[in-house]
Amino acid sequence: MSFSRLTIFAAAIALAAAPAFAGETLDRVMSTKTLTMSSDPEYPPQSFLNDKNEMDGFDVDVGKEVAKRMGVELKLVTPAWEVITAGGWSGRWDMSVGSMTPTKARAKVLNFPAVYYYTPASFAVHTDSKVSKIADLNGKVIGSCGGCTYDAYLNKDLVIDAEGVPPFEYQVTAGEIKTYETDTNAFDDLRLGDGVRLDAVFSALPTIQEAIKNGYPMKVVGAPAFYEPLAVATDKGDAEFDAKITEIVDEMHKDGTLTKLSEKWYGTDLTSVK
Repeated sequence: MSFSRLTIFAAAIALAAAPAFAGETLDRVMSTKTLTMSSDPEYPPQSFLNDKNEMDGFDVDVGKEVAKRMGVELKLVTPAWEVITAGGWSGRWDMSVGSMTPTKARAKVLNFPAVYYYTPASFAVHTDSKVSKIADLNGKVIGSCGGCTYDAYLNKDLVIDAEGVPPFEYQVTAGEIKTYETDTNAFDDLRLGDGVRLDAVFSALPTIQEAIKNGYPMKVVGAPAFYEPLAVATDKGDAEFDAKITEIVDEMHKDGTLTKLSEKWYGTDLTSVK
């Protein structure tokens, strides 16, 4: 056998013996045995730094389980939210398990291979407030995170594209909408007193409940205004990696793992809309 033919033959054997991953992201994850996930260190109980200065929370636990089922280690990074949602990650992280709502606008730059839970969106007022029902909030000053789904709802231009989400109606016409960098900033203004800076806040029910648990003088008003699907997000370009994420999250739904994690962090099952 000639040298050239021997070289080609040896290369073919090497390629056949090597693991075959068609997508760049899946190839990188399996080769390095590391799944890098973006997260938020100040979004309890979804993700936060615990007393041991370690990342903890529902989203973190979901990410750990995904990595475990892929047979790799989980690495956490904390880029800014607007950097995550802009897409074009260039391999700096592989997925976002950050309670992100899949929308048509975001789908232009990101993929959403799996919805893993649904967050009820709720209004809350100061404990001294006389507001007792959602209709009482019409004309009030309401705070929410800026540029998020709660802000969009208050501005009556919210679009939720995920399948299986129940329809909703705009029940409140705010007199003034005040937006904040984070939900916590809005809560901080509300805790100053009823009507001092805000009459109400609009946020994820688990986030409101966590704040109340931590001493914020707030109370929830009425039933959830809408249910927000939260999905794993990935960068464009690797269908094989997306398919793997879909497969794993589907398994976690079916075997009850997501339900157990939801009950651990929220005290209830938020993995389906009831």
